[in-house]
Amino acid sequence: QVQLVESGGGSVQAGGSLRLSCAASGRTISRNAMGWFRQAPEKEREFVAGINWSGGITYYADSVKGRFTISKDNAKNTVDLQMNTLKPEDTGVYYCAAATTTWVPSQQYDYDYWGQGTQVTVSS
Repeated sequence: QVQLVESGGGSVQAGGSLRLSCAASGRTISRNAMGWFRQAPEKEREFVAGINWSGGITYYADSVKGRFTISKDNAKNTVDLQMNTLKPEDTGVYYCAAATTTWVPSQQYDYDYWGQGTQVTVSS
């Protein structure tokens, strides 16, 4: 079992930055692909960014490309999401997830473990 805990959420004005962190415990995530998802009020949860087990391959939703960066530290058992140039439409609860696949999934059903989420609010 892997337990995931997100941190780093908060409120920021448009154009600002936040860095989310996801700490894993229970076992190593060095062989897991990891992803970040978000859910805005009254909307479905959506894929934001993903990274493969080694950290060498990353994928991003079109809406965040060029603004967000996902990174993975297997030694620290963490995965981070650096979010720059934030927009009000980035507001939502951000979730960290771990997959046992060899590729980087973008679908929720491919992820086996989920954190509780952290709130990000971007004001205009």
